[in-house]
Amino acid sequence: MKKEKLAWLLRCQLVLFGLAFLICAGIVLSVNTGTVDISPIEVFRIIFLRGGAGTLESNVIWKIRLPRLLTAAVLGGALSVSGFLLQTFFRNPIAGPFVLGISSGAKMCVGFVIIFVVGSYGRISNWVMVLAAFAGSMLITGFVLIFAGKAKNMSMLLVIGIMVGYICSAITDFCVAFAKDNEIANLTSWSMGSFSGAAWDDLGVICIVVGVSLLAAMLISKPMDAYQLGEGYAKSMGINIKLFRALLILLSSILSACVTAFAGPISFVGIAVPQIAKGLMGTSKPLIIIPTSFLCGAVFCIFCDLIARTAFAPMELAIGTVTSFFGAPVVISLMLKRNFRKQQ
Repeated sequence: MKKEKLAWLLRCQLVLFGLAFLICAGIVLSVNTGTVDISPIEVFRIIFLRGGAGTLESNVIWKIRLPRLLTAAVLGGALSVSGFLLQTFFRNPIAGPFVLGISSGAKMCVGFVIIFVVGSYGRISNWVMVLAAFAGSMLITGFVLIFAGKAKNMSMLLVIGIMVGYICSAITDFCVAFAKDNEIANLTSWSMGSFSGAAWDDLGVICIVVGVSLLAAMLISKPMDAYQLGEGYAKSMGINIKLFRALLILLSSILSACVTAFAGPISFVGIAVPQIAKGLMGTSKPLIIIPTSFLCGAVFCIFCDLIARTAFAPMELAIGTVTSFFGAPVVISLMLKRNFRKQQ
């Protein structure tokens, strides 16, 4: 037993070290690679020695690449943790903000703000976008919770989530009919999903929202661990189930809303990455999986964003295209494994 525990601790340390190394490698590649080629030595000099101020290379690094890759890392981690919280809530590994229509609800409200509010008042605060996305997320989450009590199985709930997502998309398209050309262009660009519009001011808001939500998720990791063993067990441990479930949904909605507000709807990260984290760690304990999911999500989105902007440069792919390409096979393999286990 002691040897098994030591082996597991060694495994955890190796995984965390590997993820940290991949994040560092992703940062180096992302800062160094692009239409403007910058050598690693020059990157080091600009970032750490503050050299070359005002030059093209310095502007590219400080104003474009660094805020973009840091935004991709933080939002990727946030979306992964959001997916894990939803999977814990529904006790199903294929639950996620995109599949359940939560991201579509956030997209609907943000689209409404872009078309009707920005068009009338010009530029608005980043917090308004976050609040709009959060309102949309909570609206759809409310519908999903209502249907969750009536749906006989998770498959039915997923179908309902997909249908609700289509309804939200239809409402968004209806709003587009009343939009001006520049508003349609902004909404279309945003809805494709991208980290290209990242800025340091945005990153500050993102870090505050994600940091507080992540800390709150870590603080309820112990009740979450008990909840994974069943509601009856959680109640016997003195956990207020209604309050706890409300906290799970609230935190998940805040995290997914933050991602949708600043990067648009991004698919499959919230489903696939938590499963990768569980597989790497060999456990589903929230205290371990929450930080691991965050790091895995950061690695996943850093490299997906790198592929999106460099694979067909100077043309840039939508981030959702790349995440779907790599995330969908993980979900398919997960569903096949579950089906195989049921048949045994």
